[in-house]
Amino acid sequence: MPHEIDLQVASDSGSLPDPQDIERWIAAAIRDEREHAEVSIRIVDRDESQTLNNRYRDKNNATNVLSFPSDLPEELKLPLLGDLAVCAPIVEDEAREQGKTLTAHWAHMMIHGTLHLLGYDHIDDEEATHMEALETQIMLGLDFPAPYEESSSTTPRSFSSP
Repeated sequence: MPHEIDLQVASDSGSLPDPQDIERWIAAAIRDEREHAEVSIRIVDRDESQTLNNRYRDKNNATNVLSFPSDLPEELKLPLLGDLAVCAPIVEDEAREQGKTLTAHWAHMMIHGTLHLLGYDHIDDEEATHMEALETQIMLGLDFPAPYEESSSTTPRSFSSP
């Protein structure tokens, strides 16, 4: 499955994942939904995340991942899936707060954001249950632990998409 990942780093974080790992996580999330896909990923710090979240979601705070699905007419048949903006300091803080390894949390954020680009969402409980099950399946397939606690229905969701 040929996928193209454009990775931009606009963060001072010293704890970023290896680009090859990012490509592997994105490919695992895309699975067989697209034969070819192009994804742009920008790793940002808190200020840029807050600016983007405010501009596109009217929320004046930084967030872990923002997904911007491509909105091209289908007849163009271009492989552009969309863009992700991932806030490195938020991912680091959440991993620590949730008792997860940083690598596992980075993988989860990349998978979560990519699923949004593919049209999955968690706006209502039914969608959330389906998306969380898919995320768990992908994470387990990559030999990571399940990303959600069993009581996730009572756990506030902290993920974002415009």
